[in-house]
Amino acid sequence: MRRLILSLPLLFVPFVAAGQTAAGDWRDSTANRLIAQDSSNMGSVPLWRGANGQWLAVQSRSETLAAAQQAGAPLQFRALDAGTVQSSDVQYGLAPNLQAHFGVSEHDWANNQAPRVVGSEVGATYSQGRYSLGLSVGTDTVPGNANLPRLLPGATPGVNGLAGFDSSTQLNAHGRLALDAKSGIDVGASVGRVRLLPGNLLGINALDQKALSFGVDSGPLSGSIVGRTMQPQAGVPGAGYNPDRRWSSIDLGVTWRLPWQGQLSIGAQNLWSSGNSVNTPAGPEPDQSRTPYVQYHQDL
Repeated sequence: MRRLILSLPLLFVPFVAAGQTAAGDWRDSTANRLIAQDSSNMGSVPLWRGANGQWLAVQSRSETLAAAQQAGAPLQFRALDAGTVQSSDVQYGLAPNLQAHFGVSEHDWANNQAPRVVGSEVGATYSQGRYSLGLSVGTDTVPGNANLPRLLPGATPGVNGLAGFDSSTQLNAHGRLALDAKSGIDVGASVGRVRLLPGNLLGINALDQKALSFGVDSGPLSGSIVGRTMQPQAGVPGAGYNPDRRWSSIDLGVTWRLPWQGQLSIGAQNLWSSGNSVNTPAGPEPDQSRTPYVQYHQDL
């Protein structure tokens, strides 16, 4: 999967020649933004533009987990480790103000001993002047039905504090107000379902989850606050089902993109949390411990 993600943009190289023939017609604002983006962080490559105004581009990036979650990644996914997210997107301009995209991602851990988490997302974004609104459907899964270990002592195990995380599906909405060419305000929301491995410590097959996010960016600095709520899947009684069981948390993070193609992320997961976790020999499940972090990522 890693080779697939990293080599996805190369699959479209044959289209570059066709795109160059229409370079003189490439004047819509979306295309211009793609060309102007810093390839060291975003890796956007415009490939083709048709006579009717449609266009095609690919985008790839490598970021820390914390930075990726602040950059519009699906709000459902949350994990903490000094690892990276490799992602690639194919973007297709349907109209001057409307574009569709399909992306794949791979979350890798620093020790390379934990199973990777593979994600995909398909959606569309409508832009009008300073405003934009996007809708998408995303999935995350752990290949091989493997349990995710506690990656760092005292840190959040697995995904969303769940070592028994198996997969998830979520519907995401994302809106942005551009204050100027280098700053803006982002608001996001997500609803979805988290499926757990059989025999998990909570004794629940699935959890419903909701998330809200608010972010601000200015030049190389960006920050976000994300609130999440999880509870057992409604209407599915079981050994671990209780309509009053609910776990809520708030995360806060700031990322600074450095001039030498590096990223520094500082923040805390579960800065505030509520709900009674299940005590187990391996620790509480889900783990809602307040976990500060400092992460640095360097593009080579």
